[in-house]
Amino acid sequence: GKIEFRVDRHANLHFIIGKASFGEVQLAENYAAALEEVLRLKPSASKGRYVKKVTFSTTMGPGIQVDPNRTRDIAGEEEASA
Repeated sequence: GKIEFRVDRHANLHFIIGKASFGEVQLAENYAAALEEVLRLKPSASKGRYVKKVTFSTTMGPGIQVDPNRTRDIAGEEEASA
């Protein structure tokens, strides 16, 4: 697949990882791929934590904040079980 993302003026990344019709495994796989790509594209001059927080939301729904370190582990487990 193709990952498209945009950065706003506050350095927030916005991207779509799925649709309402996707299952848990599909969403976890897409999240893992997106996070891996963001970390791969991290500038070498960037120091410290690059991803500070992750917020999931539907198009018009409220955001749910999650710890990116924990979700990276969960996404990896979902890929292994698929």
